[in-house]
Parts: sequence; structure tokens; C-alpha cells
Amino acid sequence: MTRIDFRSNIVDKLSYACRLARKVVGGGHTLVLLTEDAAQAASIDAALWTLSETDFLPHVMAGDALAAHTPIVIACMGSGSGNDGDSASGGAELPQGHMLINLTRRTPANVDRFQRVFELISTDADDVAAGRKRYLDYKQKSYPVEHIVAGAS
Repeated sequence: MTRIDFRSNIVDKLSYACRLARKVVGGGHTLVLLTEDAAQAASIDAALWTLSETDFLPHVMAGDALAAHTPIVIACMGSGSGNDGDSASGGAELPQGHMLINLTRRTPANVDRFQRVFELISTDADDVAAGRKRYLDYKQKSYPVEHIVAGAS
């Protein structure tokens, strides 16, 4: 069953997502970064290029011809409303069995296609409230959920 990891109290979600992506790819895994919209996708794309002068994190946008051969794929949730995770660009094409970092405020559909899902929650009050809703949603669906507070000892 898919494991859900909540990471809360994150000051900079994009930077945190990049560092987590480096760790995931360094461990030999592939990853999907799910963004809310094209603007957030462009921001994470730029952040991956500037993470470090010595690290290269190969990544492409969902739908790219090289997506199946690239460790990090960036997908957009889309402009749909509600929990329509299938509106993600390449929703049906997202790789099964890999890891997902959800940068949106919605619960993605079909999380079962991933071994592990990371839910990143910032310090913003609206993001925290949306994170609580997703936490309850996952718990109601009987997913194993872990919670780590960033910066806590």
C-alpha cells in the first residue's frame, strides 16, 4: 500500500522539494513533482536547475518524449476544480510505482500508482488548513500516514 509522508512547517516548499528530489533520485528512485499550475511548474523547473552548482537533477515536464527515461517528471494538476487529480497533465501517463511529491493543496487521484507520496505543508495558514484536509482524507482511506515537522528535533 502507498505510504503517505506529511512534512509540515516548511518555510520554502520549492527549496525543500528540490532537496527531497535530490535525495530520492540519489537513492535510485524516480519521482513525479505534482504542481498546482504551469507557473508553479516553471518555478520548480527553475529551482531544480539552480539547486546546486555541482548537482544535476535530470527532469522534464510530463508529456515530454523523454519522460519515461528521466528520473524527475514535473506534472501540473490542471485548472480543474475539486480533487480532480486526473486533470494533471499526463495524468494517465504518470509512472506507476514511483514516488510523488505533491506541491498542490488538493489530494491527487490514484495515489495507489505510487509507492510513496510526500505531502509538503508550508507555514502559510491556508496551506496548513488544506494539508489537514488531505491528512484526514488519506486517513479515511486507510493509507499509512506519517507526519514529520520540519526543523523539530
